[in-house]
Amino acid sequence: MATLLAIESSCDETAVAVVRGVAGSAVEVLASEVSSQIPLHREHGGVVPELASRNHLLVLRALVEKALCDAGVGMGEVDAFAATSGPGLASSLLIGSTAAKGMACAADKPFLGINHLEGHLLSPFIDRTAVPEHLALIVSGGHTLLLDVEGPGKYTKLGSTRDDAAGEAFDKVGKMLELPYPGGPEIEKAAREGNAAAYDFPRSMLHDPHLDFSFSGLKTAVLYTLQREEGKVSVADLAASFQQAVIEVLVGKTMKAARQSGRRIVALSGGVSMNRALRAAMEEACGNAGFELVISPPEFCTDNAAMIAFAGLLRHLGGERSELGADIHPNLPLV
Repeated sequence: MATLLAIESSCDETAVAVVRGVAGSAVEVLASEVSSQIPLHREHGGVVPELASRNHLLVLRALVEKALCDAGVGMGEVDAFAATSGPGLASSLLIGSTAAKGMACAADKPFLGINHLEGHLLSPFIDRTAVPEHLALIVSGGHTLLLDVEGPGKYTKLGSTRDDAAGEAFDKVGKMLELPYPGGPEIEKAAREGNAAAYDFPRSMLHDPHLDFSFSGLKTAVLYTLQREEGKVSVADLAASFQQAVIEVLVGKTMKAARQSGRRIVALSGGVSMNRALRAAMEEACGNAGFELVISPPEFCTDNAAMIAFAGLLRHLGGERSELGADIHPNLPLV
């Protein structure tokens, strides 16, 4: 039985988690704490890196202490420490990575640098005994990725975004509509009252043979619509139409990838997977195609340390560790 403490600080959320488990059994999340910075960045309309890193410093120690207290674990009982090593904001990554390395060094225990995207990728299986072969869609603020997964650490990229990620497009369109930051949840809220067929927005690359994504054209189409119909646009209708266009592309590409890969399990993760309309559309599509759909629990969709701890624990149980001198990588690829 191994206990691991992990820190996630890749952007504007400070998070600490403690997990425990053994190979071949479900991981127990003993504590998962997240300190959100959304109110701090909302007035700026987006994340301010300096403000984010400064706030990580202010809250991290107390968050570590709370996580250990809630888990009922003493620092001496932690067998390994992990932190997000990338991708993300360099100034934010450094805070969590340095803290975890310091604790590992002081306790003379292993340190593991974890890819943020691997945390998202594995999060749908955090309550299962194993990570099975599956087709994965990671859809977040900075990334839209389709991957064929043989198991932990065995990933093949099938498709990715060529420009804006889906979550980035949500935030940018939210800003165009003068909705509060972050735009994704606000667009989803507005879309519930709107007509998804009101505007015929493009479904870029939906029918192309490859599995890549592009959302910049859709974002531009929204901008031109706002300019053309200044003062006459229904925010609810536009939000619903934009959201529907994104969902159709994400679901369509995912179904195509699942059929091509031969996988029978589809996993959905990342912050945008919180979107209820996307979840419903993916559930319907997978049900019609005979695929099993596994989605991250809502508390593990947005940035959190439990997913980093889970990925770290799997690697620790496999005998892996990172060098204390290993650097952070703001543009770290998953594959």
